[in-house]
Amino acid sequence: MKRLASICIQSLCALALSAPAFATQVFWTDWTTAPTAASAQGVIHLDNTSVEVSYTGTGNHAFVQTGTGTNYWVGNTYTQGEVDNAPLPSELVALSAGGRVNITFSQPVVDPFMGLVSWNGNTVEFGQPISFDSFGAGYWGNGTPVINSAGSGFYGSGEVHGVISLKGTYSSLSFTHTSENWHGFTVGVSAVPEPATYWLFALGLGCLAPIARKAAAGR
Repeated sequence: MKRLASICIQSLCALALSAPAFATQVFWTDWTTAPTAASAQGVIHLDNTSVEVSYTGTGNHAFVQTGTGTNYWVGNTYTQGEVDNAPLPSELVALSAGGRVNITFSQPVVDPFMGLVSWNGNTVEFGQPISFDSFGAGYWGNGTPVINSAGSGFYGSGEVHGVISLKGTYSSLSFTHTSENWHGFTVGVSAVPEPATYWLFALGLGCLAPIARKAAAGR
């Protein structure tokens, strides 16, 4: 009995440890309208709810894509880190004149991401810690984000394409940026599926508990 319990426990541990790592699915913004030269609105469709998203800026944007036109989210740059899926094709806000950008959500969101296209020679400040989930070659070439000493912003050395990760719960977020011909962004919300393997592991341990107790009592 003790040997059976030991074999079962070892098998379940091996199963859990060998389970594949699960990347994060991100639900990206579907931009729907740009009512002014410095604002846009969209929606994030999650599994069980929808979150309205709005952006306003102190400087005008160059254009807003609402699902038509060139898809700038090409290549595997956006899925080389935690993020499993690139932003929605032809969905972005293309900033031009520098200033402050404010993004608001209709309800709090957890661990948002920001996709970037062509942030070349741009100085950006979020005023809070950020990290790059991935960066690399994109539609307009390649570049490297140079993170500032506070870890709250970056300078775009070359054509920066990638994904910024912001940890925490947000109803809104903002950043400042400098002028350029145009540099695009979109935002998304993370959702982490729970692997069924963990449930099997927990269930298996629960089933083995009586066996282990009986084996210990029989010593």
